[in-house]
Amino acid sequence: MKNITPQILSIILSTRSITLPFYGKAEIIGQKDNSPTNVVTRLDNEVEQYLKSEFKKVDETIEFAGEEFGGSRDKKKLWLVDPIDGTMHFIRGIPYCTTMVALIEDGQVVFSAIYDFVNDIMYYAEKGKGAFKNEEKLKISDRKVNQSMICLETSDRDMRDKIRERCLLLNHVVAGYEFVLVATGKAEGRICYNPFGKDYDYAAGSILVSEAGGIVANIGSNTYDYRNTNFIAGNKYLFDNLTQGPSAIFPIVS
Repeated sequence: MKNITPQILSIILSTRSITLPFYGKAEIIGQKDNSPTNVVTRLDNEVEQYLKSEFKKVDETIEFAGEEFGGSRDKKKLWLVDPIDGTMHFIRGIPYCTTMVALIEDGQVVFSAIYDFVNDIMYYAEKGKGAFKNEEKLKISDRKVNQSMICLETSDRDMRDKIRERCLLLNHVVAGYEFVLVATGKAEGRICYNPFGKDYDYAAGSILVSEAGGIVANIGSNTYDYRNTNFIAGNKYLFDNLTQGPSAIFPIVS
């Protein structure tokens, strides 16, 4: 991956010329269901098609799957892409929208980029090489649970209440931006429990948090599989509090 990373980051950065002119101005052209979060603009489609075309020029052997047009997940290597995460924010001019790209190899996330195209900030990570904000290395926070803020994505009210007893909850209704908050130490974790999103919503953020020093694991497990969308991504204090001891909300199953 080392030899193509600069090219891939450059391609992702170039999508800003597509998205930014329509920030706060884009029109909805479709809606996948009745949820206000599942709207589609022309820019979602254009960015995905552009990334697919440009990535193929870099390495045509890597499969491509995106939110808007789909794609196979059966190949050894796979680009998994959310062209505009937070489309409803994008159309309103709220700066919580990003472009997210993850590279999957043998079922593992090995590279990702979360591009804040509004502020022109690139967050990226490579397995074993750390996580970065442009060229600045990232480190998650070391705040204890009783000082923590976490992002929770769930429709389970009882679970929400249980976690609220331990942490202050944040909710921006957008995954990429919240993963950035965790990787940069502004929030202590992100939890998905029977969430609304899909694999392309979470894969990129998972490695950004883990390479920034966090723990990312599926609920009930010590390991992470990007195809399982129930997970904890956060610092060690949060992970241990939620998974260990008699008061664990998500005990690890042996």
